[in-house]
Amino acid sequence: MLLGVAGLIPPVLLAIIAWFDLGAFGPVAAGFLFTYAALIFAFLGGTWWAFACREDRPRLVLLVLAVAPPLLAWGLLPARPQTLVGYGLAALILLSPGVDALLRARGLTPRWWLRLRVPLSVVLALCVAAATYASTR
Repeated sequence: MLLGVAGLIPPVLLAIIAWFDLGAFGPVAAGFLFTYAALIFAFLGGTWWAFACREDRPRLVLLVLAVAPPLLAWGLLPARPQTLVGYGLAALILLSPGVDALLRARGLTPRWWLRLRVPLSVVLALCVAAATYASTR
């Protein structure tokens, strides 16, 4: 949990910088945060792939779900308007624990996994949404 919380330091700081338009980084903080969120979302796909592969014959739907995050994040990053990028990433991250719950129901994740993933996803999604709002007001 401590390492997961440490991973929230960049998005929290970037959201604060974007919200309060602090210094030279204020105008670009949201973009940096979107990139960070896209990387985290892609990383989640890798974890889902690893969990799905714990089965002798992984279900195709689980493998497809695991490949979707990097493709969706990659597709969103260059999108316009910027609100589509930010709110899209926030929504995907907020919905991502649903895949974790599916994997947990199949017994493929550790019991503690959802207790880690849900709060981290909520905080990251809120940071992305706040930075998105701040960058468009």
